[in-house]
Amino acid sequence: MHQNPNHSKLSVLPKRIIIMRHGESKGNLDYSAYGTTPDHQIPLTDVGLAQAQDAGARLRHLISSNSSTNSWRVYFYVSPYARTRSTLRELGRSFTKKRIIGVREECRVREQDFGNFQVEERMRAIKRTREKFGRFFYRFPEGESAADVFDRVSSFLESLWRDIDMKRLHHDPSHDLNLIIISHGLTARVFLMKWFKWTVEQFERLNNLGNCEFRVIELGNGGEYSLAIHHTEEEMQEWGLDKDMIADQKWRINAHRGEWNENCPWYLDAFFDHLDDSDDNEDSDDESPSDSSSICA
Repeated sequence: MHQNPNHSKLSVLPKRIIIMRHGESKGNLDYSAYGTTPDHQIPLTDVGLAQAQDAGARLRHLISSNSSTNSWRVYFYVSPYARTRSTLRELGRSFTKKRIIGVREECRVREQDFGNFQVEERMRAIKRTREKFGRFFYRFPEGESAADVFDRVSSFLESLWRDIDMKRLHHDPSHDLNLIIISHGLTARVFLMKWFKWTVEQFERLNNLGNCEFRVIELGNGGEYSLAIHHTEEEMQEWGLDKDMIADQKWRINAHRGEWNENCPWYLDAFFDHLDDSDDNEDSDDESPSDSSSICA
Protein backbone atom coordinates (compact mmCIF):
# COMPACT_ATOMS: atom_id res chain seq x y z
CA MET A 1 0.00 0.00 0.00
CA HIS A 2 1.37 3.42 -0.97
CA GLN A 3 1.17 5.99 1.80
CA ASN A 4 -0.19 9.42 0.98
CA PRO A 5 2.88 11.73 1.02
CA ASN A 6 0.74 14.45 2.59
CA HIS A 7 -0.50 12.17 5.37
CA SER A 8 2.22 13.03 7.89
CA LYS A 9 1.71 16.75 7.31
CA LEU A 10 -2.07 16.54 7.47
CA SER A 11 -2.04 14.46 10.63
CA VAL A 12 -0.63 17.37 12.65
CA LEU A 13 -3.26 19.80 11.37
CA PRO A 14 -6.51 20.29 13.26
CA LYS A 15 -9.34 18.19 11.86
CA ARG A 16 -11.79 21.00 12.52
CA ILE A 17 -11.75 24.63 13.51
CA ILE A 18 -15.13 25.58 14.89
CA ILE A 19 -16.00 29.25 15.39
CA MET A 20 -19.01 29.85 17.62
CA ARG A 21 -21.01 32.78 18.95
CA HIS A 22 -21.96 32.98 22.63
CA GLY A 23 -25.43 32.22 23.99
CA GLU A 24 -28.19 34.78 24.43
CA SER A 25 -27.02 37.61 26.68
CA LYS A 26 -28.95 40.21 28.64
CA GLY A 27 -27.70 42.75 26.11
CA ASN A 28 -29.27 40.74 23.28
CA LEU A 29 -32.55 40.78 25.19
CA ASP A 30 -32.45 44.39 26.34
CA TYR A 31 -30.03 46.81 24.70
CA SER A 32 -30.34 49.27 27.59
CA ALA A 33 -28.18 46.87 29.65
CA TYR A 34 -25.13 48.27 27.84
CA GLY A 35 -25.86 51.70 29.33
CA THR A 36 -25.35 50.51 32.92
CA THR A 37 -23.14 47.41 32.61
CA PRO A 38 -19.73 47.32 30.88
CA ASP A 39 -19.92 45.25 27.69
CA HIS A 40 -17.42 42.69 28.94
CA GLN A 41 -19.53 42.04 32.05
CA ILE A 42 -22.88 41.45 30.29
CA PRO A 43 -24.05 37.98 31.46
CA LEU A 44 -26.02 35.27 29.72
CA THR A 45 -29.74 34.91 30.24
CA ASP A 46 -31.25 31.62 31.45
CA VAL A 47 -32.07 30.93 27.81
CA GLY A 48 -28.44 31.60 26.89
CA LEU A 49 -27.22 29.13 29.51
CA ALA A 50 -29.55 26.46 28.12
CA GLN A 51 -28.44 27.27 24.57
CA ALA A 52 -24.81 26.75 25.59
CA GLN A 53 -25.55 23.38 27.19
CA ASP A 54 -27.41 22.27 24.06
CA ALA A 55 -24.56 23.51 21.86
CA GLY A 56 -22.11 21.43 23.88
CA ALA A 57 -24.16 18.28 23.27
CA ARG A 58 -24.37 19.08 19.54
CA LEU A 59 -20.64 19.74 19.31
CA ARG A 60 -19.76 16.50 21.05
CA HIS A 61 -22.09 14.54 18.76
CA LEU A 62 -20.67 16.27 15.68
CA ILE A 63 -17.07 15.50 16.67
CA SER A 64 -17.55 11.97 18.01
CA SER A 65 -19.69 10.76 15.11
CA ASN A 66 -17.44 12.21 12.38
CA SER A 67 -13.96 11.41 13.64
CA SER A 68 -11.61 8.90 12.02
CA THR A 69 -10.58 7.67 15.47
CA ASN A 70 -12.21 7.41 18.87
CA SER A 71 -9.22 9.25 20.31
CA TRP A 72 -10.40 12.74 19.35
CA ARG A 73 -9.53 15.79 21.42
CA VAL A 74 -10.67 19.41 21.76
CA TYR A 75 -8.80 22.62 22.51
CA PHE A 76 -10.74 25.77 23.38
CA TYR A 77 -10.02 29.44 22.75
CA VAL A 78 -12.41 31.83 24.46
CA SER A 79 -13.01 35.56 24.47
CA PRO A 80 -12.51 37.07 27.97
CA TYR A 81 -16.06 38.48 28.07
CA ALA A 82 -18.43 37.12 30.74
CA ARG A 83 -20.95 35.85 28.19
CA THR A 84 -18.35 33.84 26.25
CA ARG A 85 -16.74 32.44 29.41
CA SER A 86 -20.18 31.35 30.65
CA THR A 87 -20.95 29.80 27.26
CA LEU A 88 -17.74 27.77 27.45
CA ARG A 89 -18.47 26.68 31.02
CA GLU A 90 -21.90 25.36 30.08
CA LEU A 91 -20.95 23.64 26.82
CA GLY A 92 -17.92 22.14 28.58
CA ARG A 93 -20.32 19.94 30.58
CA SER A 94 -20.57 17.73 27.49
CA PHE A 95 -16.83 16.91 27.50
CA THR A 96 -14.71 14.89 29.91
CA LYS A 97 -11.30 16.02 31.12
CA LYS A 98 -9.76 13.28 28.96
CA ARG A 99 -11.09 14.96 25.80
CA ILE A 100 -9.96 18.52 26.61
CA ILE A 101 -6.25 19.06 26.02
CA GLY A 102 -6.31 22.77 26.75
CA VAL A 103 -8.15 26.07 26.99
CA ARG A 104 -6.86 29.58 26.50
CA GLU A 105 -8.43 32.97 27.11
CA GLU A 106 -7.75 34.97 23.95
CA CYS A 107 -8.34 38.74 24.02
CA ARG A 108 -7.97 39.04 20.25
CA VAL A 109 -11.27 37.21 19.63
CA ARG A 110 -13.24 39.55 21.92
CA GLU A 111 -16.27 41.55 20.80
CA GLN A 112 -15.87 44.62 18.61
CA ASP A 113 -15.35 47.59 20.93
CA PHE A 114 -18.31 49.96 20.62
CA GLY A 115 -16.99 52.47 23.16
CA ASN A 116 -17.55 52.37 26.88
CA PHE A 117 -21.07 52.62 28.33
CA GLN A 118 -23.46 52.60 25.39
CA VAL A 119 -26.39 55.02 25.64
CA GLU A 120 -29.21 53.42 23.67
CA GLU A 121 -30.50 56.46 21.74
CA ARG A 122 -27.00 57.62 20.87
CA MET A 123 -26.01 54.15 19.66
CA ARG A 124 -29.08 53.93 17.42
CA ALA A 125 -28.03 57.16 15.70
CA ILE A 126 -24.43 55.94 15.42
CA LYS A 127 -25.52 52.65 13.86
CA ARG A 128 -27.64 54.49 11.30
CA THR A 129 -24.51 56.41 10.34
CA ARG A 130 -22.60 53.13 10.11
CA GLU A 131 -25.12 51.78 7.61
CA LYS A 132 -24.48 54.79 5.37
CA PHE A 133 -20.71 54.69 5.81
CA GLY A 134 -20.24 50.91 5.51
CA ARG A 135 -20.06 48.28 8.24
CA PHE A 136 -16.46 47.25 7.69
CA PHE A 137 -14.68 50.61 7.81
CA TYR A 138 -16.93 52.59 10.17
CA ARG A 139 -15.16 53.15 13.49
CA PHE A 140 -17.34 53.68 16.52
CA PRO A 141 -16.46 56.76 18.59
CA GLU A 142 -14.11 55.57 21.37
CA GLY A 143 -14.35 52.09 19.82
CA GLU A 144 -13.33 49.97 16.84
CA SER A 145 -14.22 49.35 13.22
CA ALA A 146 -14.59 45.86 11.78
CA ALA A 147 -11.29 46.62 10.01
CA ASP A 148 -9.66 46.99 13.44
CA VAL A 149 -11.13 43.64 14.46
CA PHE A 150 -9.72 42.16 11.24
CA ASP A 151 -6.22 43.27 12.25
CA ARG A 152 -6.32 41.58 15.65
CA VAL A 153 -7.98 38.45 14.28
CA SER A 154 -5.16 38.27 11.70
CA SER A 155 -2.65 38.46 14.54
CA PHE A 156 -4.50 35.69 16.40
CA LEU A 157 -4.42 33.42 13.35
CA GLU A 158 -0.67 33.91 13.00
CA SER A 159 -0.26 32.87 16.64
CA LEU A 160 -2.61 29.93 16.11
CA TRP A 161 -0.51 28.56 13.26
CA ARG A 162 2.69 29.04 15.28
CA ASP A 163 1.11 27.08 18.14
CA ILE A 164 0.32 24.26 15.70
CA ASP A 165 3.70 24.31 13.93
CA MET A 166 5.67 24.42 17.17
CA LYS A 167 3.46 21.74 18.79
CA ARG A 168 2.51 24.04 21.67
CA LEU A 169 -0.94 22.45 21.85
CA HIS A 170 0.62 19.12 22.93
CA HIS A 171 -1.40 17.33 20.30
CA ASP A 172 -0.90 13.62 19.67
CA PRO A 173 -0.93 13.26 15.84
CA SER A 174 -2.93 10.04 16.16
CA HIS A 175 -5.83 12.01 17.64
CA ASP A 176 -8.29 14.12 15.65
CA LEU A 177 -7.81 17.65 17.00
CA ASN A 178 -10.76 20.04 17.11
CA LEU A 179 -10.15 23.71 17.88
CA ILE A 180 -13.27 25.43 19.22
CA ILE A 181 -13.30 29.23 19.40
CA ILE A 182 -16.01 30.84 21.56
CA SER A 183 -16.38 34.38 20.32
CA HIS A 184 -18.88 36.98 19.08
CA GLY A 185 -20.98 37.56 15.97
CA LEU A 186 -18.95 40.17 14.10
CA THR A 187 -15.63 38.67 15.20
CA ALA A 188 -16.72 35.27 13.87
CA ARG A 189 -17.61 36.79 10.48
CA VAL A 190 -14.27 38.61 10.36
CA PHE A 191 -12.52 35.34 11.24
CA LEU A 192 -14.17 33.61 8.27
CA MET A 193 -13.34 36.57 6.03
CA LYS A 194 -9.66 36.39 6.97
CA TRP A 195 -9.50 32.58 6.77
CA PHE A 196 -11.04 32.30 3.30
CA LYS A 197 -9.64 35.62 1.98
CA TRP A 198 -13.05 37.09 1.28
CA THR A 199 -13.25 40.71 0.15
CA VAL A 200 -14.79 43.61 2.06
CA GLU A 201 -17.75 43.52 -0.34
CA GLN A 202 -18.31 39.84 0.45
CA PHE A 203 -18.04 40.52 4.18
CA GLU A 204 -20.69 43.23 3.96
CA ARG A 205 -23.18 40.64 2.63
CA LEU A 206 -22.65 38.13 5.43
CA ASN A 207 -25.43 37.59 7.95
CA ASN A 208 -24.71 37.43 11.65
CA LEU A 209 -24.58 34.14 13.53
CA GLY A 210 -27.41 33.36 15.91
CA ASN A 211 -26.72 32.77 19.59
CA CYS A 212 -24.68 29.56 20.05
CA GLU A 213 -24.65 29.06 16.29
CA PHE A 214 -21.35 27.81 14.90
CA ARG A 215 -19.48 27.34 11.63
CA VAL A 216 -17.42 24.19 11.08
CA ILE A 217 -14.24 24.66 9.03
CA GLU A 218 -13.13 21.10 8.28
CA LEU A 219 -9.93 19.69 6.80
CA GLY A 220 -10.43 18.22 3.34
CA ASN A 221 -8.71 15.29 1.67
CA GLY A 222 -5.92 17.38 0.12
CA GLY A 223 -5.14 19.67 3.04
CA GLU A 224 -7.43 22.63 2.40
CA TYR A 225 -10.21 23.62 4.80
CA SER A 226 -13.84 24.00 3.76
CA LEU A 227 -17.24 24.91 5.17
CA ALA A 228 -18.89 22.62 2.60
CA ILE A 229 -17.80 19.37 4.26
CA HIS A 230 -20.14 19.79 7.20
CA HIS A 231 -22.56 22.46 5.99
CA THR A 232 -25.07 22.34 3.13
CA GLU A 233 -25.32 24.72 0.20
CA GLU A 234 -28.65 25.97 1.57
CA GLU A 235 -27.02 26.84 4.91
CA MET A 236 -24.23 28.75 3.23
CA GLN A 237 -26.75 30.67 1.12
CA GLU A 238 -28.60 31.66 4.30
CA TRP A 239 -25.35 32.99 5.76
CA GLY A 240 -24.89 35.31 2.77
CA LEU A 241 -22.40 33.35 0.65
CA ASP A 242 -23.01 33.85 -3.09
CA LYS A 243 -22.73 31.11 -5.72
CA ASP A 244 -19.04 31.79 -6.39
CA MET A 245 -18.17 31.63 -2.69
CA ILE A 246 -20.09 28.37 -2.34
CA ALA A 247 -18.41 26.92 -5.43
CA ASP A 248 -15.02 27.77 -3.88
CA GLN A 249 -15.99 25.98 -0.66
CA LYS A 250 -16.92 22.86 -2.65
CA TRP A 251 -13.64 23.05 -4.59
CA ARG A 252 -11.70 23.19 -1.34
CA ILE A 253 -13.03 19.80 -0.19
CA ASN A 254 -10.56 17.94 -2.42
CA ALA A 255 -8.05 20.70 -3.19
CA HIS A 256 -4.41 20.21 -2.29
CA ARG A 257 -2.95 22.66 0.15
CA GLY A 258 -1.69 25.74 -1.67
CA GLU A 259 -3.46 24.96 -4.93
CA TRP A 260 -4.70 27.82 -7.09
CA ASN A 261 -8.42 27.91 -7.88
CA GLU A 262 -8.53 29.43 -11.37
CA ASN A 263 -12.33 29.66 -11.26
CA CYS A 264 -12.37 31.80 -8.13
CA PRO A 265 -13.28 35.30 -9.43
CA TRP A 266 -12.11 37.37 -6.46
CA TYR A 267 -8.55 35.99 -6.61
CA LEU A 268 -7.81 37.89 -9.85
CA ASP A 269 -10.83 38.80 -11.98
CA ALA A 270 -12.44 41.06 -9.39
CA PHE A 271 -9.41 43.35 -9.43
CA PHE A 272 -8.84 43.77 -13.17
CA ASP A 273 -11.01 44.63 -16.19
CA HIS A 274 -9.18 42.16 -18.39
CA LEU A 275 -6.02 40.07 -18.27
CA ASP A 276 -4.53 38.40 -21.34
CA ASP A 277 -3.62 34.76 -20.87
CA SER A 278 -0.04 35.39 -22.03
CA ASP A 279 2.30 38.00 -23.52
CA ASP A 280 2.07 38.25 -27.32
CA ASN A 281 5.84 38.11 -27.71
CA GLU A 282 6.74 35.56 -25.08
CA ASP A 283 8.88 32.61 -26.06
CA SER A 284 7.00 29.38 -26.56
CA ASP A 285 9.01 27.63 -23.89
CA ASP A 286 8.64 30.38 -21.29
CA GLU A 287 7.08 29.19 -18.06
CA SER A 288 3.68 30.45 -17.00
CA PRO A 289 3.60 33.02 -14.18
CA SER A 290 4.87 31.55 -10.96
CA ASP A 291 2.23 30.24 -8.58
CA SER A 292 4.22 31.70 -5.73
CA SER A 293 2.89 35.16 -6.58
CA SER A 294 -0.74 34.14 -6.75
CA ILE A 295 -1.42 31.29 -4.37
CA CYS A 296 -4.26 32.17 -2.01
CA ALA A 297 -3.51 29.49 0.60
